Amino acid sequence: MATSGAVRFVMGGWKSPAPGSLRLQLRVKPGTGKDREGVSSVSDDYVHLCVAAQARGGEANRAVVQLLSDAIGLPKTRFHLSHGFKSRDKTVVLAGVAEAAYAETVLDLLRKASG
Repeated sequence: MATSGAVRFVMGGWKSPAPGSLRLQLRVKPGTGKDREGVSSVSDDYVHLCVAAQARGGEANRAVVQLLSDAIGLPKTRFHLSHGFKSRDKTVVLAGVAEAAYAETVLDLLRKASG
């Protein structure tokens, strides 16, 4: 099964007790209207998100985590922003994933959320 570059499964290392994780490559547009907030599209390389929060003081980053939590149906504590704190291109890690097949499930949920 081929996975998208937007959502990739990464095995836990030999020193890591965690089974694995998913890396979500995001392209975020902050400061959009409330009516446009959400997953706008899913491409081969990125999940495109629009958030109403402004890109200052971490507001947009918190909104991104909340949006992903709502779209995928997992608690916000499962998501960790690992790269792109001050960039539109971000990497969010979803830890504690046991199977690579879950990447396809997450992609399907994000595609459904994009409408």
